[in-house]
Amino acid sequence: MPEETIFTRWRSWAPQLQSILRLVTAFLFIQFGTAKLFAVPGAILPGGGTVPLATLLGIAGLIETVGGSLLLLGLFTRPVAFIVSGEMAVAYFHAHAPSGFWPVLNGGHPAVQFCFVWLFFSAAGAGPWSLDASLRGLRPSFSRSPAS
Repeated sequence: MPEETIFTRWRSWAPQLQSILRLVTAFLFIQFGTAKLFAVPGAILPGGGTVPLATLLGIAGLIETVGGSLLLLGLFTRPVAFIVSGEMAVAYFHAHAPSGFWPVLNGGHPAVQFCFVWLFFSAAGAGPWSLDASLRGLRPSFSRSPAS
């Protein structure tokens, strides 16, 4: 058996780190939706307040809150991640790109980053610490096994 190195040990954490990335990103993502719908943790709209649900921003807030909650739980991760990735692409091109090319200057960098992180999860799945894994009969593992 080959000797375990720090590199093989670090690679063995990839599934757990995938779950941690999903959890942290979903927690941040939910805040954009709840800020739009409930002004929690604070109002982010010009002039403060919340958006009506039957508007484009209201639907975006609903997708971000419900989708983000499902992603936080790791439930239906692949289809939900695909939907919210698409929502972030639309958000970028609809709200940010008209203000300029560079995402850091037009305020669209969160939308771009969320879009590609969720696109990754739509392909890779939730990771081992998720309801998806539990429903498949895979018990969450807190131990590491060397990567192949």
